[in-house]
Amino acid sequence: MTATPVQTAALVVGAVFLLVGILGFIPGVTADYDQLSGAGHHSEAMLLGIFQVSILHNIVHLLFGVVGIAAARAALASRSYLIFGGAVYLVLWLYGLIIDQGSAANFVPVNTADNWLHFVLGIGMIGLGVLLTRTQTTPGAVRP
Repeated sequence: MTATPVQTAALVVGAVFLLVGILGFIPGVTADYDQLSGAGHHSEAMLLGIFQVSILHNIVHLLFGVVGIAAARAALASRSYLIFGGAVYLVLWLYGLIIDQGSAANFVPVNTADNWLHFVLGIGMIGLGVLLTRTQTTPGAVRP
């Protein structure tokens, strides 16, 4: 059976999240790896020297990856993963904008680069989920 475009998108997005989660645990790819903490804004580890990460943050990426790969088995699950996952990332973007990054509320942790990446991910995932599942109709055709 051939995968639909939305299934392929969910598989690719899931694989990227899985890769990012793994890379967050690799010294060198993650700068200041010795500063990696379980959670919270005190983690000074920076994935690719840009994105603040913690063990919790990396685990979230790993889980999003596993869920995306599993969802890719069915078109409806893939669509749901992309749309709801994108919504989660938009909520995380808003959360990151609202909180004081130096406070205990920054438990993930996030920095400004994370915030804007979360925005792009949210819009991109929702866009993929919606655009790749639009039904095509011929002008003038009668829908059953």
